[in-house]
Amino acid sequence: MSKYNNIIRRFKDKRLLVIGDLVLDQYIKGSVSRISPEAPVPIVLQEESFYTLGGAANVANNLSSLGADVTLVGKIGDDIEGGILKRELHKRRIHTHGLFVDSNIDTIFKTRIIAQHQQIVRLDREKPNRTGLDLVKEGKVLPFLRRHIKDFQAVIISDYGKGLIDTRLLAQVHEAALPCQLPVVVDPKLEDLREYGQVSCITPNKKEAEAALKTISQEARKAFGIRSTNLDSKEEIEANGTGLLNYLGIGSLLITLGEHGMYLFEHNKKPFPIPTMARQVFDVSGAGDTVISVFALCLAAGADKSQAAQIANYAAGIVIGKMGAVAVELDELKQTIGTV
Repeated sequence: MSKYNNIIRRFKDKRLLVIGDLVLDQYIKGSVSRISPEAPVPIVLQEESFYTLGGAANVANNLSSLGADVTLVGKIGDDIEGGILKRELHKRRIHTHGLFVDSNIDTIFKTRIIAQHQQIVRLDREKPNRTGLDLVKEGKVLPFLRRHIKDFQAVIISDYGKGLIDTRLLAQVHEAALPCQLPVVVDPKLEDLREYGQVSCITPNKKEAEAALKTISQEARKAFGIRSTNLDSKEEIEANGTGLLNYLGIGSLLITLGEHGMYLFEHNKKPFPIPTMARQVFDVSGAGDTVISVFALCLAAGADKSQAAQIANYAAGIVIGKMGAVAVELDELKQTIGTV
C-alpha cells in the first residue's frame, strides 16, 4: 500500500473549492428513564449538546481534517445559527470568505435528540429562497466563483437540493474550470444527471443512480445497453452503470452502494468493483460526503481515478463505523491503509 501512502502524503495544503448547500447540525444526547405524564413520549434528561457541520460544510470538514486547504462557497441566513456555523468552520481552519449572508433565508439547522444511542427525533428548520431572482447568488456567489475558481486544484459540487446549485451556477463553474482542466466532482441531488454537464465524475448512491436511470427513455436505454433501472445484482450494476456513463458522456461515474462498497466506471475500462472495507456498519449518514471529499482530494494529489476510489472507500469504511456525519482523520486513514 506504499503507493496509497505516497498519495496521502501529498494531501497537505492541496487547494480545494467546495460549493454547495450548508447545514448546521446539533446533537443533544441524554438518557431516558420515564415517560412523560403529559403525553406518551419519553423524557430525555439532557447530558450533552454539541454542533457539527452538515451538507457541503461536512465535505469541507473532511478535506480540512486530511490536511487540505479548503474554501467553502455557499449561503447562510442572517441568524444565530449562521454565526455558529461560521464559528465551527473557523475552528476547523476552513476559509469562509466564500460564504455570503442572505437575509431572505434561514440557515439550514437540524437538531437530533439521542438517548441510549438511539435517535428519538430530528427537528429540521429551513426557509429556502425558491422564488424570484436570487440577488445574493447573482451579486456575490457567482462573481466570487468567476474571480477565484482558477486558484484551486479541484472543485467539489455538493448538491443537497436546497436551491444553491442550478444550471447558471454550473455553467459558471464549467466556464472557469474546464479550460484549466480542473477536476470537477459532483455529489448529485438532481435526478437527471445530465444537468450537471461535462464533469470529471459524479458520485451517486444506489438510490440516486436508479432514479437517474428512470429518467432515461426506453429508446435511449436500449441504445446504451441499459437493461433495467435497478442495481440489485452484479450483472445489473455493471451493465446499467456502463450504460449510464456512456449516456451521460462524463469522465467517470462512481456509484456508492453503502455497506456493499462501490463501483467505478470509466470509458474503455471494465467496471471496477470495490468491496467495502468497513469492519462494522453503524451509521451510513455522511459517508457520501467522505467519499467525494477523499476522491477529489486524491485527484488533486495526482492519483488516478481507480486509486482515488479505493482510498475513498477505505475512508468511507471508517466513518460508517461511527455515529453521525463525522470527518475522517488523517491518522485514521493512514492506519487503516497500513493494516491491509
